[in-house]
Amino acid sequence: MSSKAKHKRTPAPSPARVRLATATATAAALTGGLLAVSAGAASAATPDVAASDADFNGDGYADLAASASHAYVGGHANAGQIAVVYGGAVSTHRVVLSQNSAGVPGSAESGDYFGADSAYGDFDGDGYDDLLVGAPGEDVGSDADGGTAAILWGSANGLTGGTTIADPRPTAHDGFGAPVEAGDFDGDGKDDLAVGANNKDTVDILRGGVSRTAGAAKHSVVTVPVISDTGAGVWNLHSGDANGDGKDDLIVNGYAKDGGYNANFWLPGTSSGPSASGAVRLQQGIITDLGDTDSDGYDDIVIGNVWSASGGKQNSGAVYVVRGTPSGPDTSGHSTFTQNVAGIPGSSETDDNFGSELDLGDVNGDGHLDLIVGAPGEDLTGGTDTGAAWVLYGKADGTGIAAQGALFLEQNNAYVPNDNEKNDYFGSDVHIDDLNGDGRGEAYVGASGENGSNGAVYPVRINPDGTLAASSGLYTSTFGISASGTPRLGANFTD
Repeated sequence: MSSKAKHKRTPAPSPARVRLATATATAAALTGGLLAVSAGAASAATPDVAASDADFNGDGYADLAASASHAYVGGHANAGQIAVVYGGAVSTHRVVLSQNSAGVPGSAESGDYFGADSAYGDFDGDGYDDLLVGAPGEDVGSDADGGTAAILWGSANGLTGGTTIADPRPTAHDGFGAPVEAGDFDGDGKDDLAVGANNKDTVDILRGGVSRTAGAAKHSVVTVPVISDTGAGVWNLHSGDANGDGKDDLIVNGYAKDGGYNANFWLPGTSSGPSASGAVRLQQGIITDLGDTDSDGYDDIVIGNVWSASGGKQNSGAVYVVRGTPSGPDTSGHSTFTQNVAGIPGSSETDDNFGSELDLGDVNGDGHLDLIVGAPGEDLTGGTDTGAAWVLYGKADGTGIAAQGALFLEQNNAYVPNDNEKNDYFGSDVHIDDLNGDGRGEAYVGASGENGSNGAVYPVRINPDGTLAASSGLYTSTFGISASGTPRLGANFTD
């Protein structure tokens, strides 16, 4: 499973645009390699982009990036591509980027997995969001699978030009850039980067803004409490402000040094970046998101645990909500959501993998965060592993996520394209973004197994009353992604 960068999903607090980062990336020491880029500051536009939405071209509409990291490029298997959808009131513009695209550093090679992880933020402070794309399988000289990443710079014309992010530990074969994240970890108002490696127990932190020619102003390394071994380093990174101090905290996921698969650790943000001193171990789980679900001013941590055996059903899955407090996450208790909780359609079954992916956002425009949860292993009419997703709405009084009235999504819904089929893995990733600027986030659901693992992305529109509106599907053919092999479009969204 590819890692997903996570950040705040709090709706914009005022009509002013908020430039707050969100991400997943790959980074450490930054080299040169600036290519043709359009400069200039983005002007505020109507509608306003929420704090958690990327806007690569500064037009005021949110943009979406989805990976097909197993795509063939120029005949190279698993070279990888990123599909970008630029938002708009009526229509959207779509492009596909790879290492063979003009201005993108590097060149497409077999097994690079370009797009395995990605993240966004305004890294150079010019008012346009930029996209950080990881290629953890990149061979750099003799460093097989050493990994690399590139920042694709935002501009009035969208993403154009790029700068390479180099692994600071060449020859380590560490899969640098597989898990990445962005946030303001030191509270200076500038977007920072956190970059891990699959085989290492360290995370590189780049702070103080990133120059396109000189790199990051500050670079530090934090050692985290996970095993450093082949395939057992840092698996996922996520960020948000759980203690409300104005500095983003870092959530690190991996195999704990003191035992425990898919352990999560909260590292508080400080004036010098995330600190492993005072790290707090959280509930087990593969994926997390952070956002103020109960409107108390502190980000809550939402954790998806596919290994949970709800009702005795192995790998049926569960989602936990851990409350944020002035001292950080409250580990003394948490809310639990499964398919066996009243109000959530269905029932927990073996290998459903409920909670394998999740995201926070406001789908009905009421100003409260809602939660979308994927279960790509759900068996439905149509066969095994057809997959499903749920939207759990934030309570009208702002006190948190509720199970009652949850919306069930499958491809057999009237307004979701196509039909349930075996091994579609609908819900392989989920995301909330308002691309049409109507004040309500669309629910984007990936189905990485669609059409023989070509993959697909389904934008699901939800009315203010919670009912579904007509939507359409986006496929490899829609984007122009090669159908050779198993590109798996929809396996990972940039958050």
